[in-house]
Order: sequence, then structure tokens, then C-alpha cells
Amino acid sequence: MYVNTLIVGAGPGGLACAKTLADHGVDTLILERNRTIGSKVCAGGITWSGLIRRVPATLAEQSFPKQYIQTPLQNICIQEKTPIIATVNREKLGAHMKSLALKAGAKLRSNVFVRTVKKQSVHFIDRENKTEETIRFENLVGADGSNSTVRRFLGLRNTCCGVGINYQIPGNSTKMEWHLNNRLFGNGYAWIFPHTKTLSIGAYADKKTMSSGKLKENLIDWAHTLGHDLNPHPAKAGLINFDYQGWKFNHIFLVGDAAGLASGLTGEGIYPAIVSGEQVAHTIANPTHDTGIMDILIHKHNQHRKILTISNKSAILNSVLAELAVLGLRSGAIPFSKLEMAI
Repeated sequence: MYVNTLIVGAGPGGLACAKTLADHGVDTLILERNRTIGSKVCAGGITWSGLIRRVPATLAEQSFPKQYIQTPLQNICIQEKTPIIATVNREKLGAHMKSLALKAGAKLRSNVFVRTVKKQSVHFIDRENKTEETIRFENLVGADGSNSTVRRFLGLRNTCCGVGINYQIPGNSTKMEWHLNNRLFGNGYAWIFPHTKTLSIGAYADKKTMSSGKLKENLIDWAHTLGHDLNPHPAKAGLINFDYQGWKFNHIFLVGDAAGLASGLTGEGIYPAIVSGEQVAHTIANPTHDTGIMDILIHKHNQHRKILTISNKSAILNSVLAELAVLGLRSGAIPFSKLEMAI
């Protein structure tokens, strides 16, 4: 079997890439290892500057013009006229993006496991039909997340990763909360993001500053002090790759977490995945395409990574930087959008 462009992974980056390619009339096939589309360890927050205006309003579960941010020394609320962040259900977002890609003409095969990647072909197991197949391609796109098989084929290691731990528990709230505490969450943070009938409670940190086990332990203890018992609920954990080393390797491309384009500072990944997916598709469809948007995205990513590198130097420095950042948000000197990956 032959296809012009083969995409491994049907997350936001892979689906955005597939839709854009199909819009250009490029023969496109997506391989997805899961049966269902969209499930991932994620708080489900999308930013106004980045994504809220790009998805149907019906996908937003709650929208928040106010953000509550707490540090050991400050407890602030920032407010804007329009929503700063909304929460979405990742399965619903995935279903929506899948529908757009298929309607445009892309093809999708789910519940397949990619075993081998070669320069011009991919060998995989179809777990539905219990068969093995090989597909040849002109272009290959790795959109298969932080543990990307395509990235490994290119010989790129992941030396810079964060870990995210999330609990989805029953509950109602109108407050979107961020908690920065170096002692508990290293150079990361904990969050409480309300959805329709549930709360996403989780934490994120650079693996260099805190192990996943310790992060989970601190998250459970911290949530208990706020009246949330996480122990009866299942925890979901995942790696967030921010070790960016390039996105174009001749006829092989990487997008989103596979490229290491998630923010090491905040863990934000949906927006850079979609933008990089679209830009890869434009590049495949038109090799002379201006990739300036990718340059801006990479510049933002590098800024976040530099801040993270500085904050890693010591716990005291990290705490000081966090307090200064929140003070800047409080005074208006730093707009919230400056902390986002949105262009």
C-alpha cells in the first residue's frame, strides 16, 4: 500500500495536519494506536489567545475571565473582559477534529500499533483485524506524542521532559486556580480546572526538579488540605516533551510533543501541536511555503525554556522568579498572554 503522506498519531497535531493536507488535495492517512480519539493526560484548558476562537463554542465546558493564582506570599485574582481560558473535554475535541479531517478527505485507521519505521515505509499491526501491514509513503509525519516512535527513528533523544499528573473528580466550581509552590511542585505548579460536572486537579513539574512519585505524593497531600480527597480516584500521569531539536528532516516531519514543542514552563501543548501540524501540512503541500509562523512558535518555546533553565538553578531563585511573575501579573506589567505559547 502507498500513501503520499502518512501521519502517525491522531492527537490535535496529527488531526490538524491531516485536515490541512486533505484541504490541499494531498492523499493522507492517519494511524492511531488507540481505539478512541482524544484521550490524554491533560487539564483540558485552552487559551483565548490561542484556541478558544478556533473551536466551536459548544465544546467549551466552562469559560473563565478570572484566574486565581496563589504563591506562598501572594493570593491574587486577575480579570479580563473576555475569557482568558476555557476548559474542554479532550475526547469531544478529538471527535470534532477527527470529523473535520475525515470530511476534508483524510483517512484514519485506529487501534494499530506501529512496530517499525523505515526511511520510506512503516510496518504496523492492525489489532482490530489481527493483521500486519506495511505502508510506503512519500512524506511521514510524527504526531505520536512524547514517546514518539518516529522521533526515535530519527535518533532524537528526550532529555528535557516534564511530568503531568491529573485527577478528574466529581465537583462543581466557578474558580480556575493555579498554585505555585516550589517546596511542593518544584518549578511547576498545581491546578484546579472546573469542567461541567467534574474538577481537573493536577500538578506539573520538570522531571529534573521533582520525581513523578514525589509530585503525586505532594499533590495528594496538598489537595487534602483544600478538602479534596484524591485517593479514591484514579490518577493519570504522562510525560511532556519539551526537548525541541527540529521539526523538518527532509521528507520526515515532527509536530507537537513529538517535536518537543510543548512548553517546558507551563506544560501547554494543545496549541503548539495544532499550529505545528498545520504548518507541516502547508510545507508538504507547498515546499516554498513561508514558515515564519513556525519561527515565531519556536522563539516562544525557546523563551519558556530559558526561563525554565534559570529557575532550575536553585529553589530560592525559582521561588523569587515565581513571586516576581505573579507580582507582574497583579500589577498589570505582565499580561497573562505573555505566559502562553499563543502567537
